[in-house]
Amino acid sequence: MAEISAKMVKDLREMTGAGMMDCKKALVETNGNMDEAVEFLRKKGQAKAEKKASRVAAEGICRIAVKDNSAAVVEVNSETDFVAKNEKFQTFVEQVANVIVQGDYADVDALLAAPFVDANTVQEALVEKIATIGEKLSIRRFEKVTAENGCVVTYTHGGGRIGVIVEAATDVVNDAVKEALSNVAMQVAALYPKYVSRDEIGQDFIDHEREIVLAQVMQDEKQSQKPANVIDGIVNGRVNKELKEICLLDQVYVKAEEGKQTVAQYLAQVAKENSANLSIKRFVRFETGEGLEKKSENFAAEVAAQMGM
Repeated sequence: MAEISAKMVKDLREMTGAGMMDCKKALVETNGNMDEAVEFLRKKGQAKAEKKASRVAAEGICRIAVKDNSAAVVEVNSETDFVAKNEKFQTFVEQVANVIVQGDYADVDALLAAPFVDANTVQEALVEKIATIGEKLSIRRFEKVTAENGCVVTYTHGGGRIGVIVEAATDVVNDAVKEALSNVAMQVAALYPKYVSRDEIGQDFIDHEREIVLAQVMQDEKQSQKPANVIDGIVNGRVNKELKEICLLDQVYVKAEEGKQTVAQYLAQVAKENSANLSIKRFVRFETGEGLEKKSENFAAEVAAQMGM
């Protein structure tokens, strides 16, 4: 049996970021072989990943990478906000974003099989991070946007809590146009539109909203007694108000200095000032943990359960 020195433990810890006792155990199990010890810890990380699979990873960050006329946003989740602020975790997410923007991956499974920096695959790098950080980490989703006739702009808010990509069709790409599109990306982050314009909304959605609003109106004793054409006007007004809130171009531009300028009017102004044909083709908005249920932990109860109390 090889002697396990303090320096060996220290070196392994620096290489992997794993805990001191975990490093010592790995070296003992592998008879002091550093490469095998690293592999041992990676395998241990895989076991941790399986053990933690039932936990909800609803914290984390979004990161965006840009290459030429393409941009990619990825959301990687962790269990705690503390880990989301970890420098190693943030670097890993940035590296994953760079892998995405340089490749073409159909889904997360395809991404996990992709080559990665200092590892054979993204999956193996993820397992290693789970081992060193000690929490369940999950690459939840990603999207890549490539502008064929125009440009992409990006915006990250709250240290990575929200990531936005806006694709624009434009025959003029200068600083003023890019600034305007960056402002639109900030609008997307702040007001969470669901569509670029009403052209993207199906009639089924509008009909469904009309049914809901009509039911609300008919529950009001005073409004329900009004003539049918008046009720119809009330319903149309409420539905139109909702559509203005969920359609980017219809939203009131948040940085408008005067009046209630819409995003569409703002972009038309910018296009005119720069002699450009400018339009928004699409946007992508990721918000960390969106749609995930955050698990509420009772720490005292968890400790008691582990101790058999």
